[in-house]
Amino acid sequence: MFKNISLHLSLTIVLLTQSQFSFAATSLVAVAANFSKPMTEIATEFEKATVHTAKLSFGSSGKFVSQIENGGPFEVFLSADEKGLETLEKAGLALPSSRFIYALGRLVLWSATPDFVDDQGEILVTGGFKHLALADPKLAPYGVAAIEVLKKIGLFEKIQPLFVQGENIAQTYQFISTSNAELGFVALSQVSENGKINSGSGWIVPETDYAPIRQGAVLLKKGAENPAAIALLSYLKSAPALAIIKKYGYDLAK
Repeated sequence: MFKNISLHLSLTIVLLTQSQFSFAATSLVAVAANFSKPMTEIATEFEKATVHTAKLSFGSSGKFVSQIENGGPFEVFLSADEKGLETLEKAGLALPSSRFIYALGRLVLWSATPDFVDDQGEILVTGGFKHLALADPKLAPYGVAAIEVLKKIGLFEKIQPLFVQGENIAQTYQFISTSNAELGFVALSQVSENGKINSGSGWIVPETDYAPIRQGAVLLKKGAENPAAIALLSYLKSAPALAIIKKYGYDLAK
């Protein structure tokens, strides 16, 4: 009798396990390069909390918009701004009702060399560098913000000849970290933890010096029937995900 009960329980557990994994799905996610670190961590926690997984691709928001317009396979898009999302919505490639701001980006003038950049950004005035890296403003919102800062402080025309432009913020960071540029503008999340710069030296640019970097997420038409895509966007609003986002120096939308 006990053997029959034990066998019945074992079969039940196997069937439940198979049922659980039969509903598991994977979502293809396009992620703005500045959000690489937090999203990698969030995806790991998402997989632990649900039966689903997220396959991440990182790059410039502008390039992702073009790829999606040309039939790219992505189901969720985490952009570095809202402009691209609006373009995709108008084209019928994204669901407007799903859009929300998942993070507010912060800009930092950073150098891999300790004590090279002062905490007020005065090095931009005093000089002493040959190259300044920033993301291509045609493709990356952080590049747009960098241009805004330089124009506001009246140094754009003077420093423009020293520009080294990365295709995205990840490549921009690489230029600086490998000393191909002595300093440059990157996302705070790339060089900090808990809101503090943890390597090299930098100036966290006041948010009043550039337009808010409102990073938007949206469910793409190709993910409308994928439970993993829907669950991921929901998880991005959860307390564990928000804690990770804040840890990397982002502000949260009110």
